[in-house]
Amino acid sequence: MIEFPTHAPLSDAQKQQLGSVLGNLDPHQTAWVSGFLAGVQTVAQSGAVAAPVSDRKLTVLYGTESGNSEELAEQLSKAGKKKGFKVNVANMADSKLSDLADAGTLLVVISTWGDGEPPEAAEEFYNELMGGGVSLEGVDFSVCALGDTSYDQFCQTGKDFDLQLEKLGAKRILDRVDCDVDYDDSVAVWSKEVWSLLGDASASAAVVAAPAAVSSYNKKNPFPSEILENQLLSCHDSKKETIHVELSLEGSGLTYQPGDVLAVLPRNAKDVVDSFVKASGLDPRVEVDVKGLGTKSFEHALTVDFDITGLSRKIATAWQTITESKELAALLSDDSKAEFKVWCEGRQIEDLLETYPAANLRSQQLIDILRKLPPRLYSIASSSKAHPDEVHLTVAAVRYDAHEKSRKGVASTFLADDAPKGSTVSVYMHVNKNFRLPENSETPIIMVGPGTGIAPFRAFVEERAETGAKGGSWLFFGDQHYNEDFLYQLEWQEHLKNGDLSRIDVAFSRDQPEKVYVQHLLAERAADVWQWLEKGAHFYVCGDASKMAKDVHATLLSIVVSEGGMREEEAAAYLADMKKDKRYQRDVY
Repeated sequence: MIEFPTHAPLSDAQKQQLGSVLGNLDPHQTAWVSGFLAGVQTVAQSGAVAAPVSDRKLTVLYGTESGNSEELAEQLSKAGKKKGFKVNVANMADSKLSDLADAGTLLVVISTWGDGEPPEAAEEFYNELMGGGVSLEGVDFSVCALGDTSYDQFCQTGKDFDLQLEKLGAKRILDRVDCDVDYDDSVAVWSKEVWSLLGDASASAAVVAAPAAVSSYNKKNPFPSEILENQLLSCHDSKKETIHVELSLEGSGLTYQPGDVLAVLPRNAKDVVDSFVKASGLDPRVEVDVKGLGTKSFEHALTVDFDITGLSRKIATAWQTITESKELAALLSDDSKAEFKVWCEGRQIEDLLETYPAANLRSQQLIDILRKLPPRLYSIASSSKAHPDEVHLTVAAVRYDAHEKSRKGVASTFLADDAPKGSTVSVYMHVNKNFRLPENSETPIIMVGPGTGIAPFRAFVEERAETGAKGGSWLFFGDQHYNEDFLYQLEWQEHLKNGDLSRIDVAFSRDQPEKVYVQHLLAERAADVWQWLEKGAHFYVCGDASKMAKDVHATLLSIVVSEGGMREEEAAAYLADMKKDKRYQRDVY
């Protein structure tokens, strides 16, 4: 019988029970119990929770461009583990279609990029799925599709997944949810239905580690960041207006890595709000209900809560229901899709209100068809090692004329016009795991970033300078004019002098009769580019997705063909392998 010290914090009955159990254990069993109890104590102290674990499989498959789908997938994984499921989280970039045959219950979170296209990292998996050839009978599934209603092909990739999974024999257990950029509420409803349907799995208890401490500031609770600096980066004579913005993170607990993104919550400019109110014919002082935020004046709600510029088919369709306009109905008909798209070019919601006015319109009616004002994501232009408690942005202020009206970008001109030094802007961090420096600091990097696409590469070079990285760094930069638009010129010259930047090539398209762009420089340096790639260089592109990124990709493909002596299909496979190995990464928009 085991004897306990007189000061042991146990009752006589507990001493007797515990002694009886421990007295019957062999040394191996005693050691196991000792370790187990120590683990239980650690868990109790750390705030971890115990959750049942079963053999019920739950696969959370995601495809992401900016990180939203991955974040939601991780939330589903944590919830599934708490409910006792055997959870597997899979990135489409690292998955094969055959992996899904044994998925159990499959939850798919997938975003749509560009004109109805899958995220770049998920493209290979998407093509394999569309090709079929695998039976998914026995797999239950539901799809959460992320998209943007300002695009015609809203959530198209999610729709494609939903239909194809069913064609391959999987059983849809819950209808697909299509989420706009303000997706929190839609995802919450879908998730609640998922767990209501799946219930809890049950088995023997297991320990689930408590989550690491994170900043309390996030999308739902943004950090009020003070503007430390807001200055014009391009010259006054430039046709472009590019600004450099420095924001304080002091006291926020927010952290970031080079390649990450800062989300800015903008406000609509007063002149834009005034023009919208005038077009509506409504009283700006009338109180309206803003879901989840209570009542506000119509004017204030339009300023801080709603997107009042982005014109989409969804908005126009809802407005047609209010106006009952036959002309608008005809424009929105299936036969007039192309015509509506042309009509929308350069127009905003106020143009819709003016062209097809509503009789007896109420403020709440208009508020109810608007979508929430989405945050704007900006590639971070600083290293936190070089600028502790700060985050920097490089922003091009968008201003243009269309249909005899002056237009401007919501967030870019908010930062340019309404965020002077000393003012406060609401922000939060957005992790971008798909745009990262190599883990090995000796790995060379090639960076292609025309215009404001230079932003993350300023962060890359600063980070490598602070860490003393030995790998070569080669930057390709382009803009319109050398004298007016050479962003961060003095900094690049200093980095070259210090050896933090190995090489820089610049293209200024308007400084000579013929247009010269970054892809032309790549082609001219083809032999050197190929040598860098063969030495294991990582290749990065940041900037315009519609043309620049496609032209750079085509040039890179031709370099692999000419310098690598490959056929085009072999070169395409070479670049596909680079993407899979995280050696070819793009941050395009």
